[in-house]
Amino acid sequence: MQADLSSLERFINNLRVDRKTLWSDLVAGLITAVAAIPNGLGGGILAGVNPVNGLYSLIAGTTVAAFFTSSALMAVDATSATALATRDALAYAPADQKLGLLVALVVLVGLFQLVFGLLRLGSLVRFISNAVMTGFLSGIAVLTILGQVADVTGYTSSYANRVMRLVDTVIHYDQVDLPTLLVALLTVALIIAVDRTRFFRYSYPLALGAAALAVYILGLDTVPLVGSENTIPRALPELHLPALADFLPVALPAFSIAIIALVQASGVSQSYPNPDGSYPDMSTDFLGQGIANVATGLVAGLPVGGTFSGTAVLVAVGGRSRWANIFSGLFVALGVLLLAPLIEMLPLPALGGMLIMVGVSLLRWGRVQQAWQTGRIPAAIMLLTFIFTLLLPIQYAVFLGVAIHVVLHVYKSAERVRVKRLIPLADGGFADAPAPQQLSSGEVTILEPVGSLFFAGANELESQLPAVGEARRAVVIIRLRDRDEVGSTFVRILERYNRFLQEADSLLILVGVSENTLQQMERTGLAGRIGGQNIFPARPRLLDALSRGLARAQEWLRSGGVR
Repeated sequence: MQADLSSLERFINNLRVDRKTLWSDLVAGLITAVAAIPNGLGGGILAGVNPVNGLYSLIAGTTVAAFFTSSALMAVDATSATALATRDALAYAPADQKLGLLVALVVLVGLFQLVFGLLRLGSLVRFISNAVMTGFLSGIAVLTILGQVADVTGYTSSYANRVMRLVDTVIHYDQVDLPTLLVALLTVALIIAVDRTRFFRYSYPLALGAAALAVYILGLDTVPLVGSENTIPRALPELHLPALADFLPVALPAFSIAIIALVQASGVSQSYPNPDGSYPDMSTDFLGQGIANVATGLVAGLPVGGTFSGTAVLVAVGGRSRWANIFSGLFVALGVLLLAPLIEMLPLPALGGMLIMVGVSLLRWGRVQQAWQTGRIPAAIMLLTFIFTLLLPIQYAVFLGVAIHVVLHVYKSAERVRVKRLIPLADGGFADAPAPQQLSSGEVTILEPVGSLFFAGANELESQLPAVGEARRAVVIIRLRDRDEVGSTFVRILERYNRFLQEADSLLILVGVSENTLQQMERTGLAGRIGGQNIFPARPRLLDALSRGLARAQEWLRSGGVR
């Protein structure tokens, strides 16, 4: 009940309007709505659905998310990555089933995100490395650009792969519609030109408006318009309830889109602190985006997530609170009601040119260079994820990139494992030395493993432990300080090494053992086989457990090896 009350209290607080920031938020909402409408239309085109579905994402997703996310300023909208992933998910759906599958897909994305938020899984985004995200976003940028080839040239290739479409279009250059290509180039040129002026925030709507005017004045009948292929409803979106049968076919794509959106949003929320200076809670952002996606799905919008570009525009034009995003969604709704005839007059090649510029803006060369220069492993992960994104359905690209990263991380962690020897000094300190290959009879050997002791790392550790060989009445002390947990592989290795030592009338002593690790050893029976008198728990005072373990070893040797 207390959790419910705190959630209700947080929701009520989010609804409060500060009169000091109201005017700034109202103006910022209007400006961002004007800039977001072209992006919303472009998102619908990227996703392979009616462009108005992209506008519904702004109306429902942006508005609803603003009430519930921990991030007060994060703009939530359909991104290029989520739109392209939606296109892949619906690629083979029959035309008469596509709308129902879209509704189920987006609602399921929201439900997955709600579960992630309720389970407080915000910290898990750290497992998506910078190299994976750089390769993925670079691939998305290239796919965004290549996906516009048909719209900007008027030539429709029969190839499914976007790279092959470009090659086929170049081969059939004589079938390119020149007016269509010129309209696209005009749009790109205008965006670049306006971006260099103080009106840069309006570069997209101004370029689209100028292109539409040019097509109308010059009577370019071969240039396709938004209205020639899709009808923009003169009304707010209708409610659509998903059919249970539609959930299963889109379950895997929905899960991957949910993760993609949350990972992108985590970067946004950590880059833009709240007005009070605090950083947002990522798990609460998960909840807010989940609620927003459920609402968006019910009105047949595209899956939404935090967007860098939208947030940057909102902050740049003076957004001061979450009401700026709320006003932005409301202004988009007014635009759909009042401007539908004008939206239908927008040329498709102009939208294609705009999306090419969006793709170019997604190419972060500094980030690519940084990952490339960090080392061979990050560079390889980035390159492989980039290739996967270009060649495979997007829902698999990130997962494969993460899987490769995990495998390589385990491999590198095992490579970095080493065992060092600690040699006691006269002043009570210890010196580092390489671990011996062979134990010596009647001697105490103090060892300390360095590196990961999980999976392959534990096996690598075993290969570096000194061989027992012909040694008798030797003592091996293994220091485990700062090891809060060990894996089953490491437990098995210690059991085996302890058995070898016991068979040679020798002794294994463990020092600096944490409480959690000791419990693991007790549950597995390892503590009993080693002997409780030979295990020394960690203490706050540094080297205290090691000193006591060393005293135990020397006493054991003096007593003639009595256990």
